[in-house]
Amino acid sequence: MKNVSISNTLLRPSCLCLGAATLGTKIDQASSFRLLDTFVELGGNFINTAKIYLDPVPGFEKSASEKTIGRWLKQRSDRDSILVATKGAHPELATMQIQRLSKTEITHDLEMSLQNLGLERIPLYYLHRDDPTRPVEEIIDTLQSLVEAGKIQYFACSNWRRSRIETAQAYAKERNIQGFVANQMGFSLKANDPARLFDPNMVLMDDDLQDFHTQTQLTAIPYGSQGGGYFQKMARRSKEERLSNPPASEVDEINERRLERLEALSLESGISINHLVLGFLLSQPFPVIPIIGCRTPEQLRESCDAADVRLSEEQVRFLRD
Repeated sequence: MKNVSISNTLLRPSCLCLGAATLGTKIDQASSFRLLDTFVELGGNFINTAKIYLDPVPGFEKSASEKTIGRWLKQRSDRDSILVATKGAHPELATMQIQRLSKTEITHDLEMSLQNLGLERIPLYYLHRDDPTRPVEEIIDTLQSLVEAGKIQYFACSNWRRSRIETAQAYAKERNIQGFVANQMGFSLKANDPARLFDPNMVLMDDDLQDFHTQTQLTAIPYGSQGGGYFQKMARRSKEERLSNPPASEVDEINERRLERLEALSLESGISINHLVLGFLLSQPFPVIPIIGCRTPEQLRESCDAADVRLSEEQVRFLRD
């Protein structure tokens, strides 16, 4: 698997990132270790987690994902070559409407993540959500102070909207500091309806945000990159079966048309649907490092085989339009 660069940094992550949300909970520790080992064997070194993963699961410790990764790192001699990105400043689950981006809250979450992961410094630290009522200048100053304290190497944002990112980047430039080096949002060939999101503060890639990434070349590191395996599952059903259950919304109609084009391009190119879905992201006009999800080493190997898939501009437009 190739290594790539995150915009304006010294970081050299693998071109695919392993999503670790369910490690230590829905995937037990032994199985989690096997997945992480397999990912490294396949050339991967970039892992995505968060302090909040997966606190809602009853019967498991809080921050189980970070703690599982921390225990795994502790037993590896090559831990310095592993690039762990984590996120903090997420609202408390019982009060999702109350944002948590004060300096005290950001610092608290970071300290907990450092402890959970067993690290002295986080290579890439995201703010998990935004608080549009809080001045971006205050937030950037907080993150920069943590860089200067040696707690994080670079910082990024997740689920932020274009206008807020632009304001933050302009302030960082004015202060002559780094600013955000990456952005994490929901992004896949599968069209999603924002009204169906369980959290209205989640941000999906749209034309405006895509235009921003194209203009600035800011690295996108999207979650939901495989659409939950939607197209692979739908492709297993016959067209007659699909037509007997007509699309219920405009979004469903878009996905039906995209599935038809995926099937046509797969037949023409010999590339599997899953690989085309990831290749679509890897072939954008700006840097994209998709976060992949899996439950078994076999699923992980199959997704990692897409690391070298690149589509032409014409093929990308064919799938999207």
